[in-house]
Amino acid sequence: MSHRDELLTVAQVLDELGGVSRRTFYRWRELGRAPACVRLPNDELRIWRRDLLTWLDARKERA
Repeated sequence: MSHRDELLTVAQVLDELGGVSRRTFYRWRELGRAPACVRLPNDELRIWRRDLLTWLDARKERA
């Protein structure tokens, strides 16, 4: 893996996804279509970079 693994904030994930809106991300979560998240004791969400990359890889369209 070229990136070191780290916990990303929702804002960082949205930025990496090219500006997906926060509302869209939370809708994906409601539908079970978002990457796996970690809920911190303060109720904030974080996403491991490896989980984001795995999630993205699973969505590749095959030619």
